[in-house]
Amino acid sequence: MREVKLYKNYFQDFYDRQSQKVKEKIIWTFRLLKELVIIPETYFKHLEGTNGLYEIRVQSGNNIFRIFSFFDKNNVIIIGNAFQRNKQNSFK
Repeated sequence: MREVKLYKNYFQDFYDRQSQKVKEKIIWTFRLLKELVIIPETYFKHLEGTNGLYEIRVQSGNNIFRIFSFFDKNNVIIIGNAFQRNKQNSFK
């Protein structure tokens, strides 16, 4: 089982601005990180070209959120900052 900790207040500030539905989806995703032995890339992916930086992926409806994280000692995931990904507009 992993532990999830916040780094400073960066993520907390982001989290506090979200709707209740988004907050619930983030908590649900964090629960997966804590409990699953192998986390699907859909939710947790190593960022190519980095030395240990990961993104936690959360989707709520049409909204997509990315939360930066990294591992500390053993099975501790440290949560950094987060942002809402803008949808790509497709032009015909």
